Amino acid sequence: MKNHITVEGIRLYAYHGCLEEEGIIGGEYIVDVYMQIDFMEAAAKDNLLLTIDYCTVFNICKAEMVIRSKLIEHAAKRIFDALTETFPQLIYTKVVVTKLLPPMHGPVDKVSVVIES
Repeated sequence: MKNHITVEGIRLYAYHGCLEEEGIIGGEYIVDVYMQIDFMEAAAKDNLLLTIDYCTVFNICKAEMVIRSKLIEHAAKRIFDALTETFPQLIYTKVVVTKLLPPMHGPVDKVSVVIES
């Protein structure tokens, strides 16, 4: 049986980017987390301690996004590593970090990176 937990649309303001201005001005980001875990015991017992706490997922994403990186790939890897360390029971993990309105030489709505296992 496959059980999935998703936490989508974590909106954060952060200061990632290779340009010096990005470290000063910052920008908007969205983090999406997809996890597979066997939560049937938690469902049967109605016990949060037997599954993934969504607030912890949010807090991990927020804490890692505060740390400035030149690359969103680096931020995504930190989030991924923190999630898999915090929740060793994860069977599958996918982290998507999206940078809204990236500074480019033309109109681009967003860029995203994906790390999954």
